[in-house]
Amino acid sequence: MILYLMCFALFLVGLYGLLTKRDLIKIILSSAIMGYSTNLFLVLFGYRRDATYAILTPNNSGQAMVDPLPQALVLTSIVIELGITALLVALAIRLYQKYGTFDITKMRSLKG
Repeated sequence: MILYLMCFALFLVGLYGLLTKRDLIKIILSSAIMGYSTNLFLVLFGYRRDATYAILTPNNSGQAMVDPLPQALVLTSIVIELGITALLVALAIRLYQKYGTFDITKMRSLKG
């Protein structure tokens, strides 16, 4: 139970950074932290104590197995997260080239 709470706390740290920071780089890192905490939650969701891998063999036919579906979802989530992060970094670079700053409040005041 404590791992789920720590995962939720990590998500809240990312959400705090996303909502309160003014620097684009910090906002991108905060969104990555939120994604990592979501991936960690999915892996924790599929974990079972004293379980074996999810391949049927004659030796482990009656034992509890780890659920492979959350692991597959995490792999998909990592790829999507990488694409989103690359898009956000490219957008931040273009905004820096145009305005010369990463500060969002200064970008709003320049309006050009």
